[in-house]
Amino acid sequence: MTTPLSMGVEHALDHHVRSIPDWPEPGVTFRDLTPLMGHPQAFGAVVDELVRRARQLDEPIDMVIGLEARGFIFGPPVALALGAGFVPIRKAGKLPSATHDVTYELEYGNATVQIHQDAIEIGQRVLVVDDVLATGGTLAAANQLVTACGGTIAANFVVLEIDVLQGRDTLAGIIVEALRHI
Repeated sequence: MTTPLSMGVEHALDHHVRSIPDWPEPGVTFRDLTPLMGHPQAFGAVVDELVRRARQLDEPIDMVIGLEARGFIFGPPVALALGAGFVPIRKAGKLPSATHDVTYELEYGNATVQIHQDAIEIGQRVLVVDDVLATGGTLAAANQLVTACGGTIAANFVVLEIDVLQGRDTLAGIIVEALRHI
């Protein structure tokens, strides 16, 4: 996805991610990547870097998982660049076929996510992609769903990691790559 006017990922993240205090509730600072996605050079730089890091993994990726909702934006271009399939993990009640389900805690509540039971073949190597690693609950739930399908977690990639929340600690034993630590 390299663009003619490509920019570095650091510049893209420095200039195209905004912090929204007290959203969705008081005390939470939401990291909004919408401006980044609206700027093709910035978005391209981030996707290119995710792909570059995925190609450095020990073995090729068979499937890329994107978590609702922003993982749906980053995951497909990464999957296409890697020659891999794409599988969405959705919030409860959004998938039409038989699903595996996991309920987990967020920084500010609970959520249930689902994957189609037949989305991943046994033994397929899976890269899980999301926008932000906060408490780690969403990625841990995604990893559980991939395992329930019989897949093997190759790594978890995120654009931003909020270090103070120590979400990485919930993902012990899994390769975790963040493009930016905040």
